Amino acid sequence: MCYEVDCAIVTAMSTAATQRTTAATIPESPRRRAAFDWRIRFGVLSLIWGFSFLLIKVGTEAYAPFQVTLGRLVFGTVVLAAAMAVKRERLPRGARTWGHLAVAAFLLNALPFSLFAYSELTIPSTLAGICNATSPLWGMALSLVALSEDRPTRHRGAGLGIGFLGVLTVLGAWQGFHGLDVTGTAMALLASLSYPVGWIYVRRTLAGSGHSHLSLTGAQLMLATVQLALVTPLFTTLPSRFPLVPLLAVAALGALGTGLAVLVQYGLVAEVGPTTAQMVTYFIPVIATAAGVAILGESLAWSTPVGAVIVLAGAALTQSRPRADRRNQPG
Repeated sequence: MCYEVDCAIVTAMSTAATQRTTAATIPESPRRRAAFDWRIRFGVLSLIWGFSFLLIKVGTEAYAPFQVTLGRLVFGTVVLAAAMAVKRERLPRGARTWGHLAVAAFLLNALPFSLFAYSELTIPSTLAGICNATSPLWGMALSLVALSEDRPTRHRGAGLGIGFLGVLTVLGAWQGFHGLDVTGTAMALLASLSYPVGWIYVRRTLAGSGHSHLSLTGAQLMLATVQLALVTPLFTTLPSRFPLVPLLAVAALGALGTGLAVLVQYGLVAEVGPTTAQMVTYFIPVIATAAGVAILGESLAWSTPVGAVIVLAGAALTQSRPRADRRNQPG
């Protein structure tokens, strides 16, 4: 459910230094024909990440947020471990690499997953999904400061302004945020901010490490699982019963939304490039909103979809590149 930021992380965790060089090197080598057209896999990925917020909401109806996050990480790690076994991938070596991965695991998995789970105790899954869509805005704002290669442009500046205007619209700023759960919303926004912070950290520390995407991500999820396994017993008690539907929701959240989604994303980045693959960003809040309203019966004020459209328009502008860059972009 990390959408555009996940796309950037997948590319950053390569032997190349940037997204464009990574995408340029992969298509040059012969590839086996994919079993499913990339458009089908794109749609599947959008659905998986879009429904993740509904699954979090269902999971937290029976289990504590930390338990939902721990279960999610366990099931996701199992999927990636199985993929590593099939492809005979080994875990990365070196204390320095593992140290950086531990930080990445906290910023990209343990922290945001937990914050979203806690936020959905008090806010609708629809609002959590829309808050999640602000990650490209946070990412662009942070990268302009932290990454020298990302230079400000008029389009990006306008995108940031429009995007955050959309956030204010979603939150109903003109009516004093009436009826808004401030704590839950702040947690969801902080979770969205955590992704680009982690992405920038990964770009600075793990890009060009020489390890495969799968190896690094598998190790990262394993470390995040360990982190939650240490924290969860301190703040929760073992459930006396295990309701089936919430348990299945947690299992699907981990196996599909965390494990399988990463593998699908790898294939999309390799086949069509990061620019096209990251367009999944703009479908996730739409699906999350539709699922929350249709399945969970969550209410929807007019400002929520209108604000979401403004947020996505701003996010799209922040991802725009000069024409010269687009001519050099593969795919």
